[in-house]
Amino acid sequence: MAFGYGAGAYQQVRSHGGVESADPHGLITLLMDGALERLVKARAHMVRGEVAAKGEAISRCIEILGGLRGSLDPKADPVLVERLDSLYDYMSRRLLQANLRDDAALIDEVSNLLQPIRDSWVKVAPAAAQPAVSA
Repeated sequence: MAFGYGAGAYQQVRSHGGVESADPHGLITLLMDGALERLVKARAHMVRGEVAAKGEAISRCIEILGGLRGSLDPKADPVLVERLDSLYDYMSRRLLQANLRDDAALIDEVSNLLQPIRDSWVKVAPAAAQPAVSA
């Protein structure tokens, strides 16, 4: 995907700290955490009728999803990458609909799709980050 999406998403999670020292695996975790945080904020803004703030939170979440799509490496596992790309695209489209329809259920749907991906990603530590086992 476009480099601008990844850079924008990176800037969004930069305020969380740890970005400068995070490895690529950690950066993806930060992006997912940032997206989930924006979903919570978007829902709260929606419930309170704060249209502009809701739209901004949803837009930032869509940018982060674009960054996640852009970070996919098709050489790693083409089938999985294609499925994740399609899922991230679907989530982005659902968020657009949530914003237009003012539908909190669609925000919940995206959150319920992204959370298990994030949780699984955290469990898959890169080999370099795993402690060495002495014989």
